[in-house]
Amino acid sequence: MTNNEAKIQNILKVNNGIVTTTQVTDAGIPRRCLGDMVASGRIYRVARGIYALTEVWEDEMFFMQYRFAKGIFSHETALYLHGMTDRTPAHYTMTFPFGYNTGVVKKQGIIAKLSTIDTYDLGIIVMSSPGGNPIKVYDIERTLCDIVKARHRADIQVINQAMKTYTGLKEKDIAKLMNYAELIGVKPKVLKYMEVLL
Repeated sequence: MTNNEAKIQNILKVNNGIVTTTQVTDAGIPRRCLGDMVASGRIYRVARGIYALTEVWEDEMFFMQYRFAKGIFSHETALYLHGMTDRTPAHYTMTFPFGYNTGVVKKQGIIAKLSTIDTYDLGIIVMSSPGGNPIKVYDIERTLCDIVKARHRADIQVINQAMKTYTGLKEKDIAKLMNYAELIGVKPKVLKYMEVLL
């Protein structure tokens, strides 16, 4: 094994078996080493700029996040990640800053939402994907505001279940929820849910 391959193996080790061309370039390793490792069957190309060990389970959400770095998992997808719904999303939903060209995103079968610049950063946290890799997701308070705002498209049962589950949580933060609801413009609707459930 060459010195460069050993370096790539180290990146794979700390990255759950995934390496990106950016990481390789940043480490001063020629990109052709990735091609050599693919040719010898030690890694495979997942998508543009992403490679993984052959035994690594394809972590779709992590790969999406890598491809669309500005995308934050949101709405029903975030509800699912937070364990607030038992429905596995048929399509993942990601939110992008207003003005982002979502054409390529939609071609990948992702539901793309846009957020104003002043609310885009609101409530971004890092969680583990089902494959154990770090992904950016909106926190539960932001997610509840988003699904209430998109109510005409969201399933009312999903919203009711999520709100009910939230009010039963020990770590709920009603003040934060109300602050977000005000900023996103859904405070009266969220208040109505809270009055019924609390």
